[in-house]
Amino acid sequence: MTHIPGIHHITAISGPAQQNADFYTGPMGQKLVKKTVNFDDPGTYHLYYGDKTGSPGTILTFFPFPGAAPGRAGPGMASAFAYAVPPADFQPLVDRLEAEGHGALLSTRFGARVASLRDPDGLTVEVIEDMTAPDSHGFHSVTLWVRDPEPTLKLLTEAFGYQLVGKEVQDGFDRHRLAAPGAERGRIVDVVRSHVPAAARPGAGTIHHVAFRARTDDEQKGWIESLARFGHRTTPPIDRNYFNAIYFREPGGVLFEIATDPPGFAVDEPVESLGQALKLPAQYEPMRARIEQVLPPLKVRA
Repeated sequence: MTHIPGIHHITAISGPAQQNADFYTGPMGQKLVKKTVNFDDPGTYHLYYGDKTGSPGTILTFFPFPGAAPGRAGPGMASAFAYAVPPADFQPLVDRLEAEGHGALLSTRFGARVASLRDPDGLTVEVIEDMTAPDSHGFHSVTLWVRDPEPTLKLLTEAFGYQLVGKEVQDGFDRHRLAAPGAERGRIVDVVRSHVPAAARPGAGTIHHVAFRARTDDEQKGWIESLARFGHRTTPPIDRNYFNAIYFREPGGVLFEIATDPPGFAVDEPVESLGQALKLPAQYEPMRARIEQVLPPLKVRA
């Protein structure tokens, strides 16, 4: 294998589905591209946001649990993700967020303007000015918190083919920046040495896993073999309807996935109506009436 071509998707945990959808399809301007259910708990939604076609590198997914206790980011967890926004759209987006009651903290990072805010469940969402961004739907980066960056950096550079492109110290935290060569969206991974004493606690407002791209099933198979040579055993490929997925924990404890680009989100509904109807995995289709009674109503901005 040569290198990972960037982030495929990021999956997080939230509280009630409606407030989650209101925020991401509202002030954040994302499109709900798939409304389905958790494979392990069909009484819970699995919501996917992204651009209008659900392109790899734009997909943010949530498991919304109405009664979920608040989580806490900590070592061994991704602590934040960032959208890449064209310079002309940066300030209008910040202003829109402010107008809708989501004030952002402005700063700079590696020479670019950054707006940091919290979603309704406390998850850190960042908007980063990026001259190469074609729109405001794609990921810029994800931030990983680890106790010892070196093993994580070794995996990302030697196994995944990322390049170390910079290091900054802000507020006493060492931030190592890595980039996937040639990736168009989601090409940055920031690895931060975490001095947070408290352990991570999964829950609402935390990131569950980070998924990287494999362009084909054969490429994914190659990653299984390549990672095994580096001493990282993955799961077998798991069919997630819209991609196949393998999982493993990187040395710092963050759950990584490698997901295939195909078949994509238009496999079970037309592109023009993505996200409108509830889509169920085949094994749950006979239970549709019961599932629809359990799931809370969900209204999404057009």
